[in-house]
Amino acid sequence: MAVRTPDPDPNERDDDGTRDPLRGMGSSFGPVDPVDAGFGMPGDVTNPGWLTDLELAQARRRLPMLYVEAVPVRTDGMGAVIEVGILLRATPLGEMTRTIVSGRVRYGETVRDALFRHLENDLGPMAFPLLPPSPVPFTVAEYFPLPGVSAFDDDRQHAVSLAFVVPVTGTCEPRQDALEVTWLSPAEAASDALAAEMEGGRGTLIRLALASVGALR
Repeated sequence: MAVRTPDPDPNERDDDGTRDPLRGMGSSFGPVDPVDAGFGMPGDVTNPGWLTDLELAQARRRLPMLYVEAVPVRTDGMGAVIEVGILLRATPLGEMTRTIVSGRVRYGETVRDALFRHLENDLGPMAFPLLPPSPVPFTVAEYFPLPGVSAFDDDRQHAVSLAFVVPVTGTCEPRQDALEVTWLSPAEAASDALAAEMEGGRGTLIRLALASVGALR
């Protein structure tokens, strides 16, 4: 199944509501969107780092897109992984698929901030992820629009993803298009049955994550 990681919600607003100073300056991707140029309907707030549908489609045909992905885990008192959080998500076509926390890095955003934003978007504000000051990915996953180039595929684009294992200590209440989070044992998360339900080859990513923390038996 091709990866269908959703794009950020265009109605999502930054807390300070500030404008991107580059908005309205023109674009090499084509005509400036009226809202981006500041001519939207009253009450529109430009979201820094947001691309219009046209700009995103153009960029995806020309550039690799940078993503962060997070495998949420729960650990015991010794720090060993005892559960892995797998999301259930509805695709735009109405299909149900299993996946992990994933999303693009915005222009001007640090990798850590992008990780925290997507974890909060998918797991809720009370998940309390444990992120170090400088997160280090356990692998770099390359998604290609044509299957077979790598273990990962995405029919929309060429994407490069920094993948992290992130312990969470709070209560997870999925939001937006994540319908629920299922906590599985490491053995269940690494099973062939789950891999068959994962989008874009992410079953392989789960196994790499578990191997990186010594939880794959």
